[in-house]
Amino acid sequence: MVQLMNADVAIDQMTHYIEEVDYAGYDPYDALNSPLLRCVSAKSKWMRIAFTQFLRRCPLNFRSVLGIKKGHNPKGLGLFLWGYAKLYAITKRHQCLEAIERLLELLEELRCAGYSGNCWGYNFDWQSGTYFRPRTVPTVVNTAFIGHALLDCHRLTGSTRALDLALSTEEFILRDLNRTAGDGAFCFSYTPVDQGIVHNANVLGASLLIRLRRYVADARLQEAAMTSLTYTMCCQHDDGAWYYADRKRQRWIDSFHTGFVLMALRYFLNEGVAQQYRQAYEEGIQYYVSHFFLTDGTPKYYSDRTYPIDIHSPAVAVAFLSKLGHRHRALTDRVLAWMLRHMWDPRGYFYFRKHRYYTNKISYLRWSQAWAFHALTEYQFQQQQEQGEDADEITAKRD
Repeated sequence: MVQLMNADVAIDQMTHYIEEVDYAGYDPYDALNSPLLRCVSAKSKWMRIAFTQFLRRCPLNFRSVLGIKKGHNPKGLGLFLWGYAKLYAITKRHQCLEAIERLLELLEELRCAGYSGNCWGYNFDWQSGTYFRPRTVPTVVNTAFIGHALLDCHRLTGSTRALDLALSTEEFILRDLNRTAGDGAFCFSYTPVDQGIVHNANVLGASLLIRLRRYVADARLQEAAMTSLTYTMCCQHDDGAWYYADRKRQRWIDSFHTGFVLMALRYFLNEGVAQQYRQAYEEGIQYYVSHFFLTDGTPKYYSDRTYPIDIHSPAVAVAFLSKLGHRHRALTDRVLAWMLRHMWDPRGYFYFRKHRYYTNKISYLRWSQAWAFHALTEYQFQQQQEQGEDADEITAKRD
């Protein structure tokens, strides 16, 4: 009960914090929003990477000095929308509907133009080791998470506006993303401008397609979703894990991207398809719970070491494990308690990263607050669902 009360208090304080800033803030990767850094690095991808990594790792926030303004990040808005939809289902408060309308308005404004369907990117340019992606370029990860949030918003609140925004995302995924073929399957690209094989991105896009088939009479959806899922399932290791990506220097295994793959796979199973992968799903869960958490609930970033502890690790764990119900309730509660004890700031937000000897306490709206808000509201929502089921079971036994 104490832990649930703490989660309640955190949600209330977070709600005040994020509404006060109108869901806008800084991001760990927004260095190229600085006019100065953008000018200096205009001809060098390595300088763009260096500036981005420096600001991401630095525990001091120099963004205002560098001219970086707080902004609305579409993925963050989608996660906040998800949280408010669940809060409305729990509380039926009109204020939740007001927040939902504001978030839907912002998501409509921030759609990427020039693509086959609704899609979203980031509010900053970003440079990887192989590709430069302007803010105008959408990603399948952003679009998938936002799409799932929109579908759940429609399911929990009845919002037709949310459903309308979600429906055309299928055309973006099916028509605009590149595909890499292999062994009778294919992998969706991360964006329309690359060919990268990133497993969580691939199956997140596929999982949105499998849910959209309930609303769209299009035979392409299940066929593409299953073919895409098959690609990543064929890449699962014998111990249940997946590499982050296919390229040699991206073959690491981390907690929250593993969680994303499992989240996506669960959507398939919940839709009554891909049952041939249920055992693989269970093996993935077993790897996840046995490799990424210490006995006291401390969440690990990587499977082979603890630090740094990124807020994504406990937040994704709470969001994912909450839906497993009583199975892993003890672990879920330990991780949530650890997150509230070590990453929470009484001013109403969560810290970015905890290192062995110091903590990066910068508040990042998309990376930290949006994921934590989604996790805490998921925890509460699942608690309510389980209490209702328990009450129904007790009533049935009495009858």
